[in-house]
Amino acid sequence: MIDTITTQIAEGEERIRLEVADGVAVLTLCRPATLNGWSWESTRQLGLLADRIRFDPSVRAVLLRAEGRAFCAGIDVTAPGGAITGGSAAERTRNYYEGIRWVHERFAVLARLPQPVVAAVQGYCLGFGFELALMADIRVAAEDAVFALPEAQLGVAVDAGGDLRIAREAGAGWAKYLALTGRRIDAATALRLNLVQLVLPGPELEPTARTLAADIAANAPLAVQGIKRSVDAYADAALPAALDRAAMTAALTLTSDDCREGYTAKAARRPPHFTGG
Repeated sequence: MIDTITTQIAEGEERIRLEVADGVAVLTLCRPATLNGWSWESTRQLGLLADRIRFDPSVRAVLLRAEGRAFCAGIDVTAPGGAITGGSAAERTRNYYEGIRWVHERFAVLARLPQPVVAAVQGYCLGFGFELALMADIRVAAEDAVFALPEAQLGVAVDAGGDLRIAREAGAGWAKYLALTGRRIDAATALRLNLVQLVLPGPELEPTARTLAADIAANAPLAVQGIKRSVDAYADAALPAALDRAAMTAALTLTSDDCREGYTAKAARRPPHFTGG
């Protein structure tokens, strides 16, 4: 796991870029060569940049976007520090549990920003990418966007709360359908399930999302932030306890034999043979 104490982003190591202009902070996932694959370092940078936004009085809205043909295709298995170790199975499980709780805390820094967050999604939005998009207050998708939570296909539980947020937005049945099967849905289906608020032709995604963020930024900051807090207080009432349960479930599955089999099978391009161990 990366050094979470570091408070700077080394030049050339950016996973996310921050730009602020005209009241809007733009967070850009900037590793298109890896389809913006997610890593521990991505999580650290997200929390760091969200903290900078939080205390910038010039920022009234946030746009979360990505470079390239995908928003985020999930975990970058080639990123350094991907595996967590321990002297025993119990210690390794405990270390994963604390690591995932740390991820939840960093994601919460984004989700709980006083400024509303608009996400612009194109192409693959899978696993951690889908969970990241669900942290936004408003989601706009291109017609080519594809959404999925494929974790169970790899022997892992959904670890960052994406299934919980789908249950909040679309209902428990759809959360279970998507998380238990790992099936992909297109942008039109995501719109029907209230997982995105607008679906647009690809060329219209960026200007529409930027206009939406600018419209929010033009409104009275105290009113905007108060509305966001009130809605979140109602919608997220049961979320903290559920996220803790999700962290423990994810830690147990990440240290399981089935997880090892799932990733091995994926690399070998063969069906996995899960045993429940």
